[in-house]
Amino acid sequence: MASNLQNPIFTDETKARKWLEARVWPQGPICPHCGATGDDVTKLEGKAHRPGLYQCSACREQFTVTVKTVFERSKIPLTKWLAALFLLTASKKGVSAHQVHRSLGISYKSTWFMMHRLREALRTGGLAPMGGGGKIVEADETYFGRLQGVPKMQRGFTHKNVVLTLVERGGSARSFHIDGQAISDVMPIIRENVARETRMNTDEAKHYYDLGKEYAGHDTVNHRYDEYVRYTKDAEYVITTNTVEGYYSIFKRGMKGVYQHCGEKHLHRYLAEFDFRYSTRTALGYNDYMRAEMAAKGIVGKRLTYRRPHKQGHTEAH
Repeated sequence: MASNLQNPIFTDETKARKWLEARVWPQGPICPHCGATGDDVTKLEGKAHRPGLYQCSACREQFTVTVKTVFERSKIPLTKWLAALFLLTASKKGVSAHQVHRSLGISYKSTWFMMHRLREALRTGGLAPMGGGGKIVEADETYFGRLQGVPKMQRGFTHKNVVLTLVERGGSARSFHIDGQAISDVMPIIRENVARETRMNTDEAKHYYDLGKEYAGHDTVNHRYDEYVRYTKDAEYVITTNTVEGYYSIFKRGMKGVYQHCGEKHLHRYLAEFDFRYSTRTALGYNDYMRAEMAAKGIVGKRLTYRRPHKQGHTEAH
């Protein structure tokens, strides 16, 4: 297989558009306005029509593959969008907007917004619960950055953002920016995202005390006494939170070493980015190209706009 860098989708707009259409519409064009397909959709190929334009006979609307996606209304060439997408999904600890700005020759301001649109494409929701019978899910929290308007404390972490992460051993990760570490902050997220047949592994934090009542099992390690791994008597499995700690290691190296600063309101998108790459890592059978294809499919229905209030009610152009 040729290097991804030699792929013509990074230099040819037509090939870039066709590549994206094949990922977004694997069964053929779908009208993003009404959902019509098949004979109701006609490709417009006249000299007056721009490339990739389709007409829907059901709702009479025209559209391209970028309508109602994170690419909509962007004046940045599709070739550069795809190059940025490949860079973001292939870089284990992320890639800075400054680096993409220099590599692709796009203004820094446009690149910054572009990267946040791509992170929005990586966000997933409505997924089936993690774990299940015979599976282990580790849960832990970490602190990152500063809460807006909260003065830095000499001791403690009340001025920092709290992140809760669930990692299924040998599987995916899901992270959440939460308000605090109270039971009311943590338990609803675990209940919604982890199957009841799962065995949970956590540290000794009090908000995890009742997990054993709701799940197949709950084992803890006591970090206060430098306990990080404990083996069951029958050596059936290992009790540890080292898997989720490994996720945090990658996350913090990326955030501090690559991105350096993250505003509180954008933290959830960065978490989605690291969750996506961790959940599609090489150990699970994915490669860079497969990761990029999955990201391309995620652009649909995720418009991200920073429009001025007086323009919020205007109809969006194609």
